[in-house]
Amino acid sequence: MKFLLILLCFSLIRFHDSLAADDTISPNQTLLDTGQTLVSIGEKFELGFFSPQNSKNRYVGIWFKNVADLIPVWVANRDSPLLDSSGALKITETGNIVIVGNQTDNFIWSSNSSAKYPTLQLLDTGNLVVKDGSSENYAWQSFDHPRDLVIAGMTLGWDYVNGRSLNLTSWSSPQDPSTGNFTYALDPRLLPQVLLFKGRDILVRNGPYDGVRIGGDRPLKDYAVFRPNYNVNETHVYATFSDVDNSTANMFRLNPSSGSPELLRWNQGRSEWVTVYSVQKDDCDTYERCGPNGLCDSSQNRVCQCPTGFVPKVPEEWNRIDSSSGCVLKTRLNCSASEGFKKFSGFKLPYGEFSVNWTVVRNDECESICRRNCSCLAYAVALVGGCVVWSGDMLDMRLFTDGGQDLYIRMAASEFGSDGNGKRTAVIISVSVVAGFVVLFLFGWYIVRKRNSRRPSTGGDRDPVLVEEDVELPSFGFDTIAKATNNFSSTNKIGEGGFGPVYKGMLSTEQEIAVKRLSKDSGQGLVEFHNEIILIAKLQHRNLVRLLGCCIQGEERMLIYEYMPNRSLDLYIFNQTRGTALDWRKRFDIIVGIARGLLYLHRDSRLKIIHRDLKASNILLDHEMNPKISDFGLARIFRGDQTEVNTKRVVGTYGYMSPEYAIDGQFSVKSDVFSFGVMVLEIVSGEKNRGFAHPDHELNLLGHAWKLWNEGRPMELVDILMENIAKSEVLRCIEVGLLCVQKRPEDRPSMSSVLSMLDNENISFSQPKQPGFYTERSFTETDSSSSLYMPNVSAEISFTKIQSR
Repeated sequence: MKFLLILLCFSLIRFHDSLAADDTISPNQTLLDTGQTLVSIGEKFELGFFSPQNSKNRYVGIWFKNVADLIPVWVANRDSPLLDSSGALKITETGNIVIVGNQTDNFIWSSNSSAKYPTLQLLDTGNLVVKDGSSENYAWQSFDHPRDLVIAGMTLGWDYVNGRSLNLTSWSSPQDPSTGNFTYALDPRLLPQVLLFKGRDILVRNGPYDGVRIGGDRPLKDYAVFRPNYNVNETHVYATFSDVDNSTANMFRLNPSSGSPELLRWNQGRSEWVTVYSVQKDDCDTYERCGPNGLCDSSQNRVCQCPTGFVPKVPEEWNRIDSSSGCVLKTRLNCSASEGFKKFSGFKLPYGEFSVNWTVVRNDECESICRRNCSCLAYAVALVGGCVVWSGDMLDMRLFTDGGQDLYIRMAASEFGSDGNGKRTAVIISVSVVAGFVVLFLFGWYIVRKRNSRRPSTGGDRDPVLVEEDVELPSFGFDTIAKATNNFSSTNKIGEGGFGPVYKGMLSTEQEIAVKRLSKDSGQGLVEFHNEIILIAKLQHRNLVRLLGCCIQGEERMLIYEYMPNRSLDLYIFNQTRGTALDWRKRFDIIVGIARGLLYLHRDSRLKIIHRDLKASNILLDHEMNPKISDFGLARIFRGDQTEVNTKRVVGTYGYMSPEYAIDGQFSVKSDVFSFGVMVLEIVSGEKNRGFAHPDHELNLLGHAWKLWNEGRPMELVDILMENIAKSEVLRCIEVGLLCVQKRPEDRPSMSSVLSMLDNENISFSQPKQPGFYTERSFTETDSSSSLYMPNVSAEISFTKIQSR
């Protein structure tokens, strides 16, 4: 009996030693190839031994647990299979993961990792990690060793400091996971684009990521699978992916038969993997399809074209359908000062010999870099990646009907006509006598207008110019501004809005300025011009942009502002790479700064002002990223006893307009509060309200946020790129945002209450009610703007014909 008890105890100990815990293995445990598996804590992923279809070889892999068609997302011993089911997975006392045959201690595979107090754990992200008990960091993780595919959270790219690359390599065949012939790798030259190789030959190049699209393709969010993020600087270039929808299984995989990259999504209803996106879709996706300097256009019968200014290199071959001999410049370059740069839009930026300066993000600076180098043939400011210059033949260009980026190609002066930059020469005739009469006339008109100005009406077809007090504002001469902006050079142009083009300039005092020049074709006119002068000249607040002066000469109307080096907020929160520069602390400070500026307009300034066009592109950022509200062309002054006004001229931006204003033309301080709430939710999520799409519903961003709030999942709204998140502040901001966008204006808080809620954790909130326009899909998507820097156009709805006053 004693012998049997001892034997039973010994058997139980051996059974315990060989049976792994649910999601972890310790050094005294073993995972055997007898059906034992590790299952992540949320039961999303499983690790164990498997055999590919029609193969008897055994491998250790990780797969989605609740997916019937097993496709391993990671294989440990891909090049060292076990020939039978006698294998075992262990972690040693020193933290090394090993796969051994059950009858031998010979290692079949080893992770070559080390840790002092190790445990091996399968995380719910699908990441297999070695945890060091003496550190919070992982001593080793499978995400650092990708195989043939990536799932959410995995990274591709290059680490220049450690000399490490993270690439995908295909399986040899559907039955053999060993390293195949196809490699999918991020370009190591600081331009965020991915290449597919077969051996050493490039088969496909995606093209640079622009923050929305890869190359010029449809935005990846349209496929409702992955949302990409590129992180580029002088130490590394990385691409990471996050799931748009966490309820389904998604993967980006190299097809084991063809090596072609494709996005797969598990369709539960059909119980199969569905290909929702393939990198290779048409003939123009073939690398260098049309030869050096050739342009591929899949919309044409003959896909290969020569860009304007180029001719076929071998004309007799060019008429062949499969011609790929390429193109050459019609006129050779001689590096003269008269040479200029012709702009081509909608391009997939070329490959070839190029260099990237990721710190330069302005067009004029990038042109200067190219112009100084006689071997430079073209340049572009990649929307993600900085200044790119090409010094040789441009390879693998194609034209997109939607998307793409701007490319500037160097050409001889003869390609432009009279001057190298292709600009019409501005002829300015200065007649001092005429100019004097014009100035006197404008001055007299202004005085008469001031004397005859009345209080603002509460209706009418046209908003009045509001002039109630003398305005002391410096006046700049036209010649001064022309000199400061290099005669309004295209290289100085930094944006265009409803008002007209915006230029960066430098005064003789070396003060940087931003110049808004009223265009003859502007959607805004003299009313908005004078309105902005009168309003901003009276306002002084650290969160409002500062107007330095104006220029009125002949038909010219210009406003001169302080220059904001970091431009506008939308460049950061809606751009997947620049957005990484804004951690939560900075975003929260921006939200509070906007709220303070808005409270000043509504309550604390000498005038009670309704902005009417608050949005991310109208929030400018100074050198310390402090927010400043800009663009007061559509603003209105309220009398002390006024609380709301009706207008027949509705102006502003769809997606930010409150319901009562967009539908009934009724606006008040609560209209601005609604716009502020939209911005708060956009800043938290990194998504635009207009154009937001989700695979499970037709709600816009406001409706999506409200849905998550009611379901107790508000943190799912948060931008995944954001770092240093303070959960309590984030939740407070989401709730404030939802309170501000409530459908009924009387339910929305005042800006003073908003600031109190943002500054005080102990204030109790009311439950947000249904947002306005939370399912809106009726308007054409337009991010209208008269922003200082962003190229958009203001929206306007006129219900009756506008009469002159």
